[in-house]
Amino acid sequence: MPIKIDYAKCCWKDGKCTGCTCGKACVGCVEACPVEALSRAKQVRIDPKKCIECGACVTACKHEALSLV
Repeated sequence: MPIKIDYAKCCWKDGKCTGCTCGKACVGCVEACPVEALSRAKQVRIDPKKCIECGACVTACKHEALSLV
């Protein structure tokens, strides 16, 4: 099952965290990925070629912005 990002719920917008007080020191979905398939730029991105669909990012997301579909 591929990972889906709900950008309306995601706290990472326009290259910064907007949903909490982490000060760009997030410890969330990107850091939870064991194969580095997620990255942050202007938005959180998933590299489908790297993703092993383990769900670690889904579990780590405090904002419920990621899901397995």
